[in-house]
Amino acid sequence: MIAWILKLILGTKNAREMKRLGPVAARVNALEAEVKKLSDDALRGKTGEFRRRLDAGQALDELLPEAFAVVREAAQRTIGQRHYDVQLIGGMILHQGKISEMKTGEGKTLVSTLPCYLNALEGRGVHVVTVNDYLAKRDAEWMGKIHKFLGMTVGCVVHGLTDRERQKAYRSDITYGMNSEFGFDYLRDNMKQSVDRMVQRDLHYAVVDEVDSILIDEARTPLIISGPAEYMPDKYKAADMVARKLVRDEHFEVKEKERAVHLLEAGIVAAEKLLNIESFYLPGQTDWPH
Repeated sequence: MIAWILKLILGTKNAREMKRLGPVAARVNALEAEVKKLSDDALRGKTGEFRRRLDAGQALDELLPEAFAVVREAAQRTIGQRHYDVQLIGGMILHQGKISEMKTGEGKTLVSTLPCYLNALEGRGVHVVTVNDYLAKRDAEWMGKIHKFLGMTVGCVVHGLTDRERQKAYRSDITYGMNSEFGFDYLRDNMKQSVDRMVQRDLHYAVVDEVDSILIDEARTPLIISGPAEYMPDKYKAADMVARKLVRDEHFEVKEKERAVHLLEAGIVAAEKLLNIESFYLPGQTDWPH
């Protein structure tokens, strides 16, 4: 009863958040007439100005009203669309790392341009994660017009790109791509033998489209990198011979709950002796323990 009364008086958490961000949206609106007077070059020059102010120690949140006003004007000049107040608030929520739920037709794609531009000003890269290659390409071309107009570089990661092409896309200010492409690139990078061959850079900020699909539905399917197993019949026969001669608890331990068997130090020594091998951990011999 008390909770219901408080909710009636104070409103829901969502309503309070919307009320809190309303004045910020009003500040963006107040800048609209001033920004509209700028020439294309002057509007584009705002990106360099914002970056200099960041370098001087100004916080990203302090730049938000001006940056959002600049993106809104750039959107009108490039693709003929203007961010409404609900979209400005949605962009603020995404900037805070929260989920912004919007109905179909409220312009989610356009909303993403606001926090993407703002966070890309730091020069550390921004990812826009989509559910398929088609949306990644479409949004990179469509929304990319806004970012390119403002002097940002835009990349797109889709299936079939070479490592060099992926490196270039990931080093863009804003990179669009499918969730699984980002995931597999991360896994492949962790298998590379040198840093210069890795395609991704440090992760900084991301906007996830269709967050329920990507972080719940898609996340149920693990990303697995696999390849054909090497055909080694002679080694398997030799390993089978050795395994039959090893003694449980002396040479190996069985963890029934985990359904696993682990060689003990004595077992490694015994197996190496049976196979007449100096060490399993010399080049060319490392597959024996497996």
